[in-house]
Amino acid sequence: MTEISRTVRIGSSHGLHARPAKLFTQAAKDAGIPITIAKDSGTPVNAASILGVISLGAEHGDYVTLTADGDNAEAVLDSLSELLTTDQDEA
Repeated sequence: MTEISRTVRIGSSHGLHARPAKLFTQAAKDAGIPITIAKDSGTPVNAASILGVISLGAEHGDYVTLTADGDNAEAVLDSLSELLTTDQDEA
């Protein structure tokens, strides 16, 4: 298995705070494979950890890098990327 990375821009108008972070971490948890997220070139955190994700302090327009390793990693990153680039605060 190969590790796959993807860099995306945060779309939520208030950044990756409680609601978008909860949606994202739940999806990462449900994926069942190891996934990390890092802001800029900082230290990666477990994408399934809400505290880790919120601690990144990712704001609207910031870039984050997702890394996944395992079966379906490409599809998992597709759906997680879509969650991050969509404005979850619009609803």
